Amino acid sequence: MEPVYIIGHKNPDTDSVCSAIALAELKQKLGENAIPARLGHLNGETQFILDKLGVSKPLYLTTAKSTIEELDCDDPCILPVGTTTLQAQLLSANYRVKTMYIVDKDDCFVGSTTIAEIAKLQLQDVEQKRDLLKNTPNDSIVEALKGHYLNKGTIEKSGEVEITTRRSIEKNLNGAIMIVNDHEDEMIKCMAKGCACIVICENFQPNSFIIDMAKAMGTTIISTEYNMMNVIHVIYRSIPVDAIMTPADKIVKFNKNEYVEDVEKVMLETRHTAYPIVSKENKIIGSLSRYHLLKKTPKQFILVDHNEKKQTIADIDQAEVVEIVDHHRIGDIETSKPIVFRNMTVGSTCTIVGMMFREHGIKMSDTTAKLVAYGIISDTMNFNSPTTTETDKLLASAIEVDYGFKFDDLAAELFAKTASIKGKDFKKLLYTDVKEYILSGHQICVSQTFTYDLKDVDEIADEFEAFMKEQNKIRNFPCHLMAFTNVEGKGSRYIVVGRFADQVKKAFDNPDAATYVSRKKQFVPTIAQALA
Repeated sequence: MEPVYIIGHKNPDTDSVCSAIALAELKQKLGENAIPARLGHLNGETQFILDKLGVSKPLYLTTAKSTIEELDCDDPCILPVGTTTLQAQLLSANYRVKTMYIVDKDDCFVGSTTIAEIAKLQLQDVEQKRDLLKNTPNDSIVEALKGHYLNKGTIEKSGEVEITTRRSIEKNLNGAIMIVNDHEDEMIKCMAKGCACIVICENFQPNSFIIDMAKAMGTTIISTEYNMMNVIHVIYRSIPVDAIMTPADKIVKFNKNEYVEDVEKVMLETRHTAYPIVSKENKIIGSLSRYHLLKKTPKQFILVDHNEKKQTIADIDQAEVVEIVDHHRIGDIETSKPIVFRNMTVGSTCTIVGMMFREHGIKMSDTTAKLVAYGIISDTMNFNSPTTTETDKLLASAIEVDYGFKFDDLAAELFAKTASIKGKDFKKLLYTDVKEYILSGHQICVSQTFTYDLKDVDEIADEFEAFMKEQNKIRNFPCHLMAFTNVEGKGSRYIVVGRFADQVKKAFDNPDAATYVSRKKQFVPTIAQALA
């Protein structure tokens, strides 16, 4: 079953991460291959929650593009160096593959060959095959002929193959391979003429004098059950595959992390039947062909806690969005067919996911119940945010009854452990929870971080504003607002930079704005009004 990845927005917060993990559990219980994922590094609050509950980080994704690893590629047909072309042909037929990959004694990729190249070997002229047979180990000849040694000699082969006839025996036989039947006198003459190897057919056993002479002369004697015609047919197929292979450095190969679209471009420029997939240790891990690319399907995603393209994973147009679960305004995500789009006016995406469990009659695990609780606590500031609804409170009450814990207890520990800006890196404070919007035709940016004591902001305000100005020289937002928000929902302090900073500062310079805590319902609308 193809996986479906459940992802929150970029710069993930607690609600997006917890809702992704919780929804993945629901989908898994419904029989889907759902995998929770994230698009960025976890903030301190979310990391604290996962560590406390013993939950692993969701899978980290950076792009919706598919990689080779996600394709259903073939298992490679691997041959060790020294494998005979005969054995390669048999394996090719058994496994129905056309391309075979050769590895050395350490299983490292050294080359490849195809059934077409092996067949072409049989059509080469005698001189070419002689050169290849010259360097073929005798052990390979024995293996191909299903034979055995009667004597292992020392004379080097010339690669010449002869059937013993009156005319052939009169030739210069230095280094030749002679094929004989049961004529012992011919064996003696061949050895006297300097042949390197005698292949005796049909399991004939020569007398001891022949064997002794072979030992004295350094001649190899091989006995086989094959007749002469079989030997002639098979002996050239004893040539090892590494003698005819294409070396690895001449082969187009891929690694499992390469993007399919890049692989397609390479394949269009080449005409190979199959391509090796090689690990970083130079081990063959798969075989890729055009067929696999034709079968590929785009990655599937469920979006939680967002529905805007700029907030989602890169290259989303190359993937398929199959569902959205969110509590924000409707954005610009487009789909090719109708999907389930659940968008509700609640304070947390985790509220929606918790409701989905109840609607399906499926009980959350104890761990997932706490993840949902933490997501609600974080996004509603433990029900003190103006985004909080009666639905959030009703679900929280039901969870407390079903699972026997109190939201207030979880919130007190969470805020005490994680809500402080003292000593934190400015870059992390500015970019851990940041979202971009198009308001009045301008791309503006709103960052938010939470702290228990707003007085801590006064100690860093001047230095932090200078830092923001330096950062904005690179990104050049006309307005970048940083909100330091009390974790219990008691208001916020603001720092604004950009060419619209003065007019935005005026909009937030009033008693009401000091009580704002919601980016969605308060910060962004106020900026929009200031820029209108």
